[in-house]
Parts: sequence; structure tokens; C-alpha cells
Amino acid sequence: MPSIPAMPPTTRQTLSYLRSLFEERGIRPKNKLGQNFLIDLNLLDLVVRSAEITSSDLVLEVGSGTGSLTMRLLEQAGAVLAVELDPPFAALTREAVESHYTMFAGTTSTGTPQDRVTLLHGDVLKGKNTLSEEVLAGLTTLLASPGVTQIKLVANLPYAVAVPVISNLLLTNLPLERMVVMVQWEIAERLLAQPGTKPYAALAVLVQSLADVSLVRKIPPTVFWPRPLVDSAIVLIRPDAGKRARVGDVTAFRAFLRDLYVHRRKNLRGALASIPGNRYSKSEIDAQLAELGLDGNCRAETLNLEEHQRLLMKFGQPAL
Repeated sequence: MPSIPAMPPTTRQTLSYLRSLFEERGIRPKNKLGQNFLIDLNLLDLVVRSAEITSSDLVLEVGSGTGSLTMRLLEQAGAVLAVELDPPFAALTREAVESHYTMFAGTTSTGTPQDRVTLLHGDVLKGKNTLSEEVLAGLTTLLASPGVTQIKLVANLPYAVAVPVISNLLLTNLPLERMVVMVQWEIAERLLAQPGTKPYAALAVLVQSLADVSLVRKIPPTVFWPRPLVDSAIVLIRPDAGKRARVGDVTAFRAFLRDLYVHRRKNLRGALASIPGNRYSKSEIDAQLAELGLDGNCRAETLNLEEHQRLLMKFGQPAL
């Protein structure tokens, strides 16, 4: 692969820089879009280090904001796809890139820096269960870049899209190597939860059945501006091909978990009986559970990953 040209120093996203920039542009961060910007530069370094980015990586960034992280990613990655929904911040990301690549937005020579970055202004999701067609097309195109072989998600994920972005990307057949994401602590707890704990539910079972999940760092509200009301975390998710093979139909597994945990307050027997398309009576469900060595009076959140997968084999419906 052609060597990646050296990048000029990137703008340091400090509190004073953000305040000055937003005042100049008349921008007010929107709480409903989860616009809280990381101002602790050491933590930004930790995110980038945890991603272990190389020239073989296509990095997906969701919520590019001012473009500060985008530029850090471009310093090391083979290609970057940055997605931003809010028009003022989409413009800021574009300006950050254009400040280094004055010919950005069109070149025909292969291997140039401009070819390594695509900026999308729009929603990363087509629906709750699907990534947008533009994002999927952008990833497919950039994967064809010389030397690029795998995808990494590296992002300060907006709260509203964090769970569907993680879940939907994990369920694709794209060559996803890892995710390094900043999320609210409540989401981190749900991703890391163990059986029998309050946060343990469909999300933990799905993600942990397909990937190894670890906490990189819990981070306080003080490292962001505007300051959120809750703690956040940096989480590392590494897909595991062996785990995925054991699950089988991952789309059917997600649908089964969603239906199972809709009735979280019910015992396992009642939850299974309430799943759409269930073809068993409660006595038949008890018989099926007995074959699995499970008690119909327990609750789904007490089961481990392997037990959930065995339930899928008995009670799951093929994905449409």
C-alpha cells in the first residue's frame, strides 16, 4: 500500500478552543443528540491507542463533531468514514479535513490522501435494526482501498444511536476487527453485565455471544464539555469468529433475544410462551426445558450465554 503522507499537527480540542469556536459559529451543542465533546486530551490518546490503528484499517467514526478525532484517525488509518448528522458539525468536520487537503471532494489519482476519507452528512441508521445504505456503501467502497483489509469503529457515540450502531455493525458480515467506543456508563454496564445482575439482558447476551467485551476506562463527566449528568466509559469490543459460529443465525438470535426479554418480569416458561409464533403449550415448554436441564420457574436473566443459545435451538424462529 502507498505510504500514508505525514499529517500536520491536529487542532487540540480544549475547552477554550471549543468555546471560542462555537461562539464564533453561533453553535449550541444539542443535548438530545448527545453532543458532549471530550476535552481531556489524555483520554483522546487512550481511545486512539486502544484502537491500535494501522494502515490496513478502515475506521468508521459516528458523530464526528468538530473533526478533532477524525484527524487523529487519518494520521494512522488506511481510510476513514466519518458520519455526522448535525449540519453545523458536519461542516466543521469537512473544514477540518479540507484544511489539510485543499483539493478534497474530488480527485482521480489513486492512493492520494483525499481518497482515504469519506464524510457523510446524515443518519448512520436506516432504522433501528439497519445501518443506512450510504454508510454500508461507503464502507464497501473504502474497503477496496489498496492495503485496507478490516474495519474498526472508533467513536464517541451519541447516546441515542450507541446501542443500535454497536448491534447492527456486529451483525453484518463486514470484516469488523474491533470497536473502541465512548458511551454513557449505563450502556457500558449493559454491555459488560453478567448473569443474575440487573443490567444483564438481551444486549449483553447478544454482544457477548459474538465478541469479547472489556472496560478500558470509566470516565467522569468533568472530561466533557458541555458536562453530562452521568459517568461515561471507554469500551473495547472484539468480534470472535468462533463465538459467532456457535451462535449460527445471528439475526434470528437477536430477534429471539428481543422477544424473550420483552417479558422480563415473567419466568422463563411464561416468557417463552409469549414469544410470537410459539408452538408449544406451557407443559410442552416445561418438557423441552427439562431436556435442556433448565427450570421453567427461573428467569431468563439468570441464564448464561450458552444456555441462551440452547434456547434458540429449541424455541427460536428462523430469521426472515
